[in-house]
Amino acid sequence: MFWENPLVETAASYSVVILCLIVFMAVFELVTQYNNWKEIKKGNFSVAMATGGKMFGIVNIFRFSIEHNDSLAESIGWGIYGFVLLLFGYFIYEFLTPTFKIDEEIKNDNRAVGFISLIISVGLSFVVGANII
Repeated sequence: MFWENPLVETAASYSVVILCLIVFMAVFELVTQYNNWKEIKKGNFSVAMATGGKMFGIVNIFRFSIEHNDSLAESIGWGIYGFVLLLFGYFIYEFLTPTFKIDEEIKNDNRAVGFISLIISVGLSFVVGANII
């Protein structure tokens, strides 16, 4: 009965999503050529947009996952799968722009590139989320 209480389920889901968000953002930190939090502290708005888009994308996938799955384990599985797809989308974005490097442009505070990065992360999270069963 304890684990079926909506307050306990919400706290459990919340805790898992926060933990996954921290881990997934650490992975994104490893694959980018800049330090997200140092750049944000310096006021780099492009990095803030790109990072915010990644964070929104991750939690949005978990939103769909929690909504469509009965168990926390299934939700985590779909969340991990969605994160892998977001990460793959990041590499596709870099590949599809051969005339410049996305990470360099974002680090140099190119706000157009940072905004597109945000939109790609958010958009892909809705596509992934729509397919979660």
